[in-house]
Amino acid sequence: MTGRLRIAVLGASGYTGADLVRLALAHPRMEIAALSANAKAGQTMAAIWPHLVMYQALPPLVRAEEIDFGGIDAVFGCLPHAASAQLLSTINGPRIIDLSADFRLKDAGVYADWYGSAHPAPGLLAEAVYGLTEFARAALPAARIAACPGCYPTAVLLALLPLMAAHAIGADNITINALSGVSGAGRSLKEANLFGEVAEAVHAYGIGHHRHMPEMEQELGLRAGRAVTISFTPHLVPMNRGELVTCIVETPHGPDYLREVLADAYTAEPFVHLLPAGVAPATRMVRGSNHCVMNVFADRVPGRAIVIAAIDNLVKGSSGQAVQNFNLMFGLPETMGLEQAPLFP
Repeated sequence: MTGRLRIAVLGASGYTGADLVRLALAHPRMEIAALSANAKAGQTMAAIWPHLVMYQALPPLVRAEEIDFGGIDAVFGCLPHAASAQLLSTINGPRIIDLSADFRLKDAGVYADWYGSAHPAPGLLAEAVYGLTEFARAALPAARIAACPGCYPTAVLLALLPLMAAHAIGADNITINALSGVSGAGRSLKEANLFGEVAEAVHAYGIGHHRHMPEMEQELGLRAGRAVTISFTPHLVPMNRGELVTCIVETPHGPDYLREVLADAYTAEPFVHLLPAGVAPATRMVRGSNHCVMNVFADRVPGRAIVIAAIDNLVKGSSGQAVQNFNLMFGLPETMGLEQAPLFP
């Protein structure tokens, strides 16, 4: 396929939508043909995003129903759950890369249990590919719908899937503590996200019942060959972007063997990196990039190990992974438009 591919970004007024546009502007094969944001329809991206002030030629924001999808090659859905599936189920023709939670879970009943309402388009679940790119390459080229994983599942699953598939860790007693920047909570006005509320403070949320849990359990269970139940506690930390997960697992092996399994899995990967022994992953290593860094450490409790991974929640955990999936869906080099190095400081 040659020429530029026309894309539409739904929900361009949110953080993931804006980062998708940022990446698309530098992508040599993407043409941004339409942008939607119902609450800000009629405005420009330059008016609502200060870092895009020089891109006055971007299409104006419109309501999603005003877009003519007939000339669109791919639609990126950056909408909230339920609203995303409801709208995307009405679109025929373009291929869909959805960044919401709506197509990640294969069981509509599990979706209803965790998201509090019936799935808006259960008939589409079977054809959606779970788009954790490194584990979905074979399915993505033929996929009509790619369901991009959540940011927490991206970091956790990249760290644990190879270990679970190799039976190097146990499927029981997996404990995950996660830290994320405030952009993960979205851009809508919320009192709890005001500067005075989040600055110089850290707090846990979604304790014991976070919506990303069934997604992680689904994918880990597929590799374990049986149901997996995890303990997962996310925390909001006072930084704009970034995410770090600490996974405590049971294993009969030492950290060196677990590192060997991860090295075998990721040696040829462009975006997933096993750090040298003893080096702790940090969000400053990946800020603004599509990279993931990880490492394994011994736990002082016998029979346990600690696996740590860091990503940028808005790039590898969201919009960057969406572009990675887009590239594979359209037969493009996987790294196209994602080659930028991390920002530091």
